Amino acid sequence: MKPVEILKDFNSCYVKIQAVAQSPEWQKLLADMKIDPEAATHIGDVLHYLEAAIGCVEVAVENNKENV
Repeated sequence: MKPVEILKDFNSCYVKIQAVAQSPEWQKLLADMKIDPEAATHIGDVLHYLEAAIGCVEVAVENNKENV
């Protein structure tokens, strides 16, 4: 898999996870406390680390463009 493909997959995951985090269903689940009370923190952590990984892959994609 090429770095640009990895970047696209990571970006897609980020968008999907962010949509879940903002969805009324997720908010209701958090409000009802039917899951781990730290769930909002966990999903925030996932987005944070995925964003950091995206940044690393972006560097690889940019470096790859320079080598072409």
